[in-house]
Amino acid sequence: MKVFISVDLEGISGVVHEEHTRRDGREHDRARKLMTGEANAAISGALEAGASEVVVNDSHGTMRNLIPEELHEEAKLITGSTKPLSMMQGIDLGFDAAFLVGYHARRGTLRAILDHTYSGATVSSFVVNGQEFGETGMNAAIAGCFDVPIVLVTGDSAVTSEARSLLGNVETVTVKEAFSRWSAKCLHPNKARQMIRQGAISALKRRSEIRPFKLKPPFELRVELMNVGMADAAGLIPDVKRIAPRVVTYNSDDFIKVYKAFRVIVTLASSTIER
Repeated sequence: MKVFISVDLEGISGVVHEEHTRRDGREHDRARKLMTGEANAAISGALEAGASEVVVNDSHGTMRNLIPEELHEEAKLITGSTKPLSMMQGIDLGFDAAFLVGYHARRGTLRAILDHTYSGATVSSFVVNGQEFGETGMNAAIAGCFDVPIVLVTGDSAVTSEARSLLGNVETVTVKEAFSRWSAKCLHPNKARQMIRQGAISALKRRSEIRPFKLKPPFELRVELMNVGMADAAGLIPDVKRIAPRVVTYNSDDFIKVYKAFRVIVTLASSTIER
């Protein structure tokens, strides 16, 4: 059994502020250790449940956050950026299940730690065929393109609720509950890791009950950006249409193409940010 694990940072217990998540943040090194600890818990649970191979993809920011020498030695680590499939780089038809560890809710969610959708500086919303998704949804849809079910989602109470609403009987582990965007009641790291390990075991035991998340083509992507200048830039992309001052669309029968078009939109939009 092969297991793929995508690990983000905002949903890790103890992480509540940009000082934890930004590479130049004063508490980033502590957050990296916490992130690596929860990744290891998921890896250990997967191995205990019978996984023969575990591949971990570092999915936050620069994607160089997990500490290689502290990661479980039985896991293979995908690190660095740019990656064609970003947070889901490495997923393919050979995997039996996938975990999303340390995830956060989509932008605009009430009482959610550091809520955003892919790029907090550029993306206001990501909508496919009329349904808004956060990173849980878009990455579950990528996994679905390869017939891989998301069987475990961990993070704050907002994202685990989002995951259950979207994915049905997915296993979830809530490691913190937000009071606001920058404050939360967090489990002790050891307790969070114990729960994630047990959640991973339970999820893999139930994997036959959990179906891959698949969206039906054709796909219309609608991206609302943070300002008009970003949409000016995104509108330069061939086949991308500007339908409102801050909104662009893209159409395809291939969700992977839709996702890559989204990545290009974000890249061009980000290039307009004054530095």
